[in-house]
Amino acid sequence: MDALHKNNEKKPHVVFVPYPAQSHIKGMLKLARLLHHNGIQVTFVNTQSNHYRLFKSTDPNGPGFQFKTIPDGLPSTGDVSEHGQNQTLRCVSSYLHINFLDSFLDLVSRLESPVTCIIADGLMTFANTSDAAERLGVPVMHYWALAACGFMAIYQAKVLVEKGILPLEDESYLTNGYLDMALDWIPGMEGIRLKDLPRNMLVTKDDPRINFCLGAARMAEKVSHIIPTFYELEATLIDELQSIFPHIYSVGPLQLLLNQITQPKTKNSSLETYSLWKEESECIDWLQDKEPNSVVYVSFGSETIISSQELLELGWGLVNSNHYFIWIIREDLVNGKAAVLLQELEEAIKKRGFIASWCPQEEVLNHHSVGGFLTHCGWGSLIESLSAGVPMICRPGAADQPVNCNQMCKKWEVGMELRNVIKRDEVEKLVRELMGGVEGDRMRKKALEWKKMAAMASGPSGSSSLEIQKLVDEVTFLSRK
Repeated sequence: MDALHKNNEKKPHVVFVPYPAQSHIKGMLKLARLLHHNGIQVTFVNTQSNHYRLFKSTDPNGPGFQFKTIPDGLPSTGDVSEHGQNQTLRCVSSYLHINFLDSFLDLVSRLESPVTCIIADGLMTFANTSDAAERLGVPVMHYWALAACGFMAIYQAKVLVEKGILPLEDESYLTNGYLDMALDWIPGMEGIRLKDLPRNMLVTKDDPRINFCLGAARMAEKVSHIIPTFYELEATLIDELQSIFPHIYSVGPLQLLLNQITQPKTKNSSLETYSLWKEESECIDWLQDKEPNSVVYVSFGSETIISSQELLELGWGLVNSNHYFIWIIREDLVNGKAAVLLQELEEAIKKRGFIASWCPQEEVLNHHSVGGFLTHCGWGSLIESLSAGVPMICRPGAADQPVNCNQMCKKWEVGMELRNVIKRDEVEKLVRELMGGVEGDRMRKKALEWKKMAAMASGPSGSSSLEIQKLVDEVTFLSRK
């Protein structure tokens, strides 16, 4: 064993286990980079298909930062076009539920350096990372790809079940006004309604989806938690969470923290890769000659699906708004099928729109030409938009997105809600207001205030920078025990 290897063994060593989806992998990779920059050795464990999608043409490993894989039951190519991302995730979840523990323990047994701790995604209820940590004799921390409000909402699943509020008696409860119930007793979330909670909690007795949230809430009881938010944004809620859990680290926005790292970047650096899809940079060229704040960016993230009719309604609404727009249409956006636009609509889009299947979102949001974001309200997208000072039109889908929408529109005052069923007239009206109306101007000013606060939080002595240091200190302390 050479001297370099002996030195590596002495370093704290964290094994990261992300939920196998785009935003979760992206966020956890950024956290892993930050810890690695602070002297912590990292092993990042992807499923085989996601590893292939991330690194089709480059060797991802570097000094003190290595990628490993576990089987997921999919072809190694990770192709999701046939069934769509959601169906793929269900297949992977079922496979990992049965096979994760043995595969993971075997992987760890072959690592050259001893493991200090595991940082696992808090939503990995189908993969028993806590059992794995117990067998290995190391602690586990949970990373949540959510805001503090999303984490608190999921944690309330067990309380709502204990109170008899959930699950719903039958589907009539979805439309009879029951979901308008105020939940003012949830700490730090005054004004929240039952309908604002994650939609996979608002299900009937025979629907197993609520068990996913219950599992996550129960797993959360005995571990530390890492949340990619910043204290100034959710101060009251973070204070409440810190009174419940032993350690809460609010470490966002992660990209702004990464921007503080001064080490040189290279074009082909493996650790710059965060996307499961090929990013089309042509949209950046298209933006160059546009006026400041003149373009609305439209993306529903990596998992949201809409109907063929909603695709057309959204397209016509954007065209009729008479504003420039970049529209992300994933290959599986329309119920896992190819998105088809009418020729008349395609011709109209050419005048003011640019369509891509995926793009470098943070670069787009930070471009001076972009003045608004029509979003599905995933937390990764929202924290990126807040960091860029861009106001939003919010059309929430599943998971924590309704909670995020509520906070964006009512508490943080940087969003306007688009009804769940997309109609062209409403899209046109909201885009016009966002890009040129009085309310849009007010939200833009508020968004710029949050941008300044996010920059301060991630600065050298900011709240999130201090939280990252606390996390590094904790991992280092664990390595010496």
